Amino acid sequence: MDLDIRGRKALLSGASRGLGKACAMALAREGVDVTIIARTREVLENTCAEVRAATGVNATPVLGDITTAKGRADALAACPEPDILLNNADGPLPGDFRHWTREDWIAALDAMMLSPIEMMRLTVDGMMARGFGRIVNIVSRSVKNPQVELGLSNGARTGLVGFVAGLSRQTVARNVTINNLLPGIFDSDAQVRHIRGMLEPGGKSFDEIWHERAAANPAKRFGHPAEFGAYFAFLCSAHAGYITGQNLLIDGGSYPGTF
Repeated sequence: MDLDIRGRKALLSGASRGLGKACAMALAREGVDVTIIARTREVLENTCAEVRAATGVNATPVLGDITTAKGRADALAACPEPDILLNNADGPLPGDFRHWTREDWIAALDAMMLSPIEMMRLTVDGMMARGFGRIVNIVSRSVKNPQVELGLSNGARTGLVGFVAGLSRQTVARNVTINNLLPGIFDSDAQVRHIRGMLEPGGKSFDEIWHERAAANPAKRFGHPAEFGAYFAFLCSAHAGYITGQNLLIDGGSYPGTF
């Protein structure tokens, strides 16, 4: 299928590795120029070089922190009129809410709720004026199936989902859609980091937890980042203009509910 987005421009945060990188690569393979903002120079520049080599499109690195005003300004200076916006941020490590401070909560809100909302504020009107826009937020299955150790993520990401539910109905008539992707377990850096955060002295090893999590999934495996990227690319396509305000699971069937 031709996604009919060749020549479009995309601005992606958190796309130098993992699921975000898979999203950048999927768009680039469709002929979309990508601008990636991330905080680690070497990883960022290597990813952009890899995208260019694989696809031939323009891949522009922006070194910065999207949770800051300067980071957002630098990103939009590099890609001032994005047709596609990806909001993606690492979640905090697992923990016990009894140990979290106000500063921990504010940092989680900044990364996973307030910064994505601010990026939407800065881009959505231009998208509507031009008659095309695709905004996708990578959140987590935890907004539908909360995990107690991910309380910071549960709270902040659910706030973002609630905000999108309202805004997305105001933009779709101008061919601007806003949706949330809810990944389950994927073979990614973030999953490695999550499991390492669960390790306890005398408890199960990393490998034990890793294999148990895969076995517990109905698909009996972790998701492949490329699968996620393909789903994302379709949501950004010209064919997805009737999909908005949705929270779309991609989790191998692990969510047990009907709705």
